[in-house]
Amino acid sequence: MFKFLKNLFSFKCPRCHEGNLFVNKWYNFPNGNKMVEKCNVCGQRTEIEPGFFQGTGYVSYGLTVGFSLITFAIWVFVTGYTLQNKEIFWWLPINIFFLIILQPWIMRLSRVIWLTAFFHSDDEFFEKK
Repeated sequence: MFKFLKNLFSFKCPRCHEGNLFVNKWYNFPNGNKMVEKCNVCGQRTEIEPGFFQGTGYVSYGLTVGFSLITFAIWVFVTGYTLQNKEIFWWLPINIFFLIILQPWIMRLSRVIWLTAFFHSDDEFFEKK
């Protein structure tokens, strides 16, 4: 499980786990999510068909909802939130701020998760090496 998460968060090819998926290692605004056409190591194409990455919107939505639920649970635990208090009005802008800051990273992670759902490790590839 640790190896799987390491491969997801390193933004490497889901097939060989060695080639970079994105042109730039760090996010920059003009070309932040520009992906390579195929993996430099195993040759796996990153886009099967036009519009392949439209499904990443669902993954990104799930990640942002999960992040919001986790931060809300932490907020409730730390502040002792009750329905009579108005601490929700402090949590909401802080959560929105972090979601805006993390959005480029979430978009990249959702693309890697989407690719991993369709492409898996190819054991034959590693045996040929």
